[in-house]
Amino acid sequence: MPSTDVPLRIIPLGGVGEIGKNMYVFEYGDDIVVIDCGLMFPEAEMYGIDLVIPDVSYLRERRDKVRAFLITHAHEDHVGGLPYILPEFPGVPVYASTLARGLLGNKIKEHKLRNNPLLPLDPGDEIDIGPFHVMPFRVGHSIPDAMGIGLRTPVGTVVHTGDFKFDHTPVDGKLSDFAILAALGAEGVVCLLSDSTRAENPGYTPSERTVGEAFREIMEPLDGRVIVATFASNIARLQQVLDAAATMGRKTTVIGRSMEQNFRIATDLGYLKYDPAMIVAKDKISSVPDAKLVIATTGAQGEPMAGLARMANRDHRFVEIQPGDTVIVSASPIPGNEEEVARTIDNLFKVGANVFYHTIKRAHVSGHASQEELKLMLGLTKPRNFIPIHGEFRMQVQHGRLAIDTGVDPNNVFIIENGQPIEISADGSAKRGTPVTAGYVYVDGLSVGDVGDIVLRDRRALANDGIFMVVVTVDKQTGTVIGRPEVITRGFVPQNERDPMLEEAVTRVVASIENPGDHITEIALLKSQIKEGVSRYLYEQTKRRPMVFPVVVEV
Repeated sequence: MPSTDVPLRIIPLGGVGEIGKNMYVFEYGDDIVVIDCGLMFPEAEMYGIDLVIPDVSYLRERRDKVRAFLITHAHEDHVGGLPYILPEFPGVPVYASTLARGLLGNKIKEHKLRNNPLLPLDPGDEIDIGPFHVMPFRVGHSIPDAMGIGLRTPVGTVVHTGDFKFDHTPVDGKLSDFAILAALGAEGVVCLLSDSTRAENPGYTPSERTVGEAFREIMEPLDGRVIVATFASNIARLQQVLDAAATMGRKTTVIGRSMEQNFRIATDLGYLKYDPAMIVAKDKISSVPDAKLVIATTGAQGEPMAGLARMANRDHRFVEIQPGDTVIVSASPIPGNEEEVARTIDNLFKVGANVFYHTIKRAHVSGHASQEELKLMLGLTKPRNFIPIHGEFRMQVQHGRLAIDTGVDPNNVFIIENGQPIEISADGSAKRGTPVTAGYVYVDGLSVGDVGDIVLRDRRALANDGIFMVVVTVDKQTGTVIGRPEVITRGFVPQNERDPMLEEAVTRVVASIENPGDHITEIALLKSQIKEGVSRYLYEQTKRRPMVFPVVVEV
């Protein structure tokens, strides 16, 4: 038996104080299991960054203790980090449900990862990994096979909800496992980690079924094409598009690389049900009358390269938006994407389509629980300690208040940030540990982690104030300037040789170099003199601080 004075350490490396890059470490003695390994899409000021993944320095230093990655569901903010992080943990298995394995298998193949076995873990299974007894249970969400995970540990049972809502009429007919949650609650839950995405929203999140009704309602009076944009991973939504189209006697075509891939995988695994005769290939669209066609595509977040934006900009290979088309944007904008979504919707209206979007018609419901469901989760599990996860800080605070309302001791509610361990002792008491490294790792093209905060700071400076380069040729022996210094600017002022400000800058450069005496000049000193003189002058003239690069050539 392991010694009982060892605490269980729960450490979020991503997913608290933010929406995205979910990753939670559970460490007991010499064993670690990790729940989820997601990515986050970059914020507007992260110039040139493609993705953001969690900093796993803490795990890297304890590589030999990591026993398994457990996946709750296959959304990018829960699995997108795996291709970049798994190579550092060769041999460590990834456990996931049937659909998640199908979708992940593809991702792993694309990234040529061969060292991590992908093993089955479906709702209702039970497995042992070191001192952890793992019990996944089914929850409702916007992707089939979403799970929460119960972990029996030497200090008590911990419940991680994953992303969830309690949908009593799910599209696939598979209900959340209330019985398992109630049984765990009766047995005693030492800590609950629960999804806070909609902790600010009162009431209940509507059932996914209501979206199918909205689709039918919108489609019924129409005699043009219907284009539905949603997340590629939202298999339940895709099912409802197929159902609504079939009810209205319309054929469906699926367009967009990720959506076509997911459509094929979900069909092969039996998660999508439809009459194959009602599916039309994207290159055969023109053979179907407009009144008999529904197109399902990606790009509901306004991504410039995805299907919908391309259709709106008239540069899609198969579909060009035309007057009479109806577009249903079946998603609400992710925080930070509002501008791109609005721009895409504007472009769709400009080319004559009619658009139903989140503020006009509820053709979308969230996959996350609202306040009443969050209270129900707290009521079923009756946790002694509570950590709100998966939300921005204000959402975690609201969720913490709900927990206190349902009877959790305010001292046992931990609203934490990434890298803050919570240590649970054998007697069930919990306290904060010493914070560990947890931050952003930037993925830029093929480089992972090479671009750091300093590079981003430089990119911001270049974007805001531009660049000012001064090329000076000096005599190697005497240090005197030969010829006239050359000035090159980008993103600062238009390059114009006769600009009086640039003329004066050149004069300043020459003045800052004129050295009395004939001693040989130190190049580094020369550069700093030029940089200082020019920077000061440009700030006086323009109140801007471009990056000044002095280049000194000796001849």
